[in-house]
Amino acid sequence: MTHRLRRLPLIAAAAALATIVAACGESRGSSSATTADAAAVSTGARTVDIAMQDIKFDQTTLTVKAGETVDFRFTNTGKIAHDAFIGDTDAQMEHETEMAQMGDMSHSAEEAAITVQPGASGELAYTFTEPGTYEVGCHQPGHYGAGMKIEVTVG
Repeated sequence: MTHRLRRLPLIAAAAALATIVAACGESRGSSSATTADAAAVSTGARTVDIAMQDIKFDQTTLTVKAGETVDFRFTNTGKIAHDAFIGDTDAQMEHETEMAQMGDMSHSAEEAAITVQPGASGELAYTFTEPGTYEVGCHQPGHYGAGMKIEVTVG
């Protein structure tokens, strides 16, 4: 019986250590997903650098080929947060309405959108599969309506 009592602290310590290791393992998994997302961004065939300033992008037009993947590298040189949402005009208007209803939200969970804080940079890869006209629009309050968008022609 004494032998079992001596093992009890050892078993408790092992259980505590296992819990700590499991918690650390979850954190590493999360970091791996972030690394994988970053790696996916860097696989595009073409890179386009875009500065976000006040209530404008430093470019207003872009032409790409159907099927082309573009790695957008956004740098926010302004003093307020900006975002970039990629879609056709209907998708932009729908997103504008959603953003007005949701208020301040981050786009990190969306596939075709990104939020970039002042002084920061971010990357977003997008494959333009179909010919047509698309936009990259900022949907922070008042920005899209003020013309903070890039017209993308896909041919």
